[in-house]
Amino acid sequence: MKLKTKLGITAALTVTMTSAAYAEPKTNMLHQWHSGANAKAINVLGEMYEAAGGEWNQTAIPGHTSNTIARLRADVISGHPPSAVQLKGPEIGEWAKTGLTANLNDLAALENWETVVAPELVSVMKPHGEWVAAPMNIHRIDWMWASKSAMDAAGATDLPKTWDEFNAIAENMAAAGIIPVAHGGQDWIDGTLFEIVVQGISTDLFREAFIELNLDALQGQEMVAAFDQLRKMVGWMDDAFPGRGWEEPLNMMATGKAGFYFHGDWAIGTMNAAGYEYGTDYLCAGAPMNNGKPGYILNSDSVVFFEQKDDEFIEGQALLASTIMTPEFQKVFNVAKGSIPARMDVELGDEFNPCQQLNLVDLKAAAGAGTVVRSMAHNMAVPEKFRKALFTVISEFITSDMTSEDAARRMAEAVINEY
Repeated sequence: MKLKTKLGITAALTVTMTSAAYAEPKTNMLHQWHSGANAKAINVLGEMYEAAGGEWNQTAIPGHTSNTIARLRADVISGHPPSAVQLKGPEIGEWAKTGLTANLNDLAALENWETVVAPELVSVMKPHGEWVAAPMNIHRIDWMWASKSAMDAAGATDLPKTWDEFNAIAENMAAAGIIPVAHGGQDWIDGTLFEIVVQGISTDLFREAFIELNLDALQGQEMVAAFDQLRKMVGWMDDAFPGRGWEEPLNMMATGKAGFYFHGDWAIGTMNAAGYEYGTDYLCAGAPMNNGKPGYILNSDSVVFFEQKDDEFIEGQALLASTIMTPEFQKVFNVAKGSIPARMDVELGDEFNPCQQLNLVDLKAAAGAGTVVRSMAHNMAVPEKFRKALFTVISEFITSDMTSEDAARRMAEAVINEY
């Protein structure tokens, strides 16, 4: 496998990096995966990069995505842009507009990226006609994780498919002394939960409000209904959620202390590491959709490459991009990360969790139904300033007695204030 990978990369380098033919490839990747299953997954990339002959260095920036972007801006202003950066969604296109990103078109053509990468991701990685980024995976955001023991205690045999069905089971869990909804208390966790609720109310509403930033949709009656549903769910959370991270509520669900947890599929890596078992400790399904169609909120981790002056970093970029796009990396990385490959030609074998297997099935079904949307909460839909403005309102709603009507109106005001 290593030999095949090295041969492929060597061929790619011959085409794209002729000016740096004798340089030793190296990289220093800037990212935000500093702990847990995420750190384990990125270490897989480092190991494969070194096995392919590169010198691997990484800089992990803990915390919010805005921290990584702030570091990137500082490096660019100082005249030393990093060779590779973990970025997503509109940020990729915005940086490509600056003319500072590297052009990977030759490598992409040689390795046939156009036909193997998931169609929904191609325009993200190739803004303005140039490949500037390599996708590492596809994350699903709208996962509903359910405790098996809590479902049994509530007398529920099937996971809910609509919000009304969910509310009924949550009521039974509360009556049984179980916390129906586990939740963390950070803005991006609040935003994650609310975008899942909105997608379940209406895919059209999601697109108009969270992708197009349509002011009528942001403050319309369907958005009020989404906040009404969120208010019910806040009432089913425990009092200790403010300030809590994302892993503690996952454990609350998996141990049966709480019934449901709505969060992305990186939860799988953490549950695997903790020894929780699908079917015994937890169940999984796409979050409720009131229209009966399959839903899918898409997120994707990717690496953007910036133009470099030193030959070893130029050559190192091609090696890194090519390593990321190998089927071998896409499989090993995503087994650890809990996501699924960004390449559609990678078979998901038994090494993938049953929820990851379901992920691919649901993605294909949602693509057929036209219900795949890019995540607002995870930087795939709107620029950071709008995302943060929406987060502020959503978090304030969750931690106060704000009415649904006021919340919807304030979301529209928050967006217009950012123009």
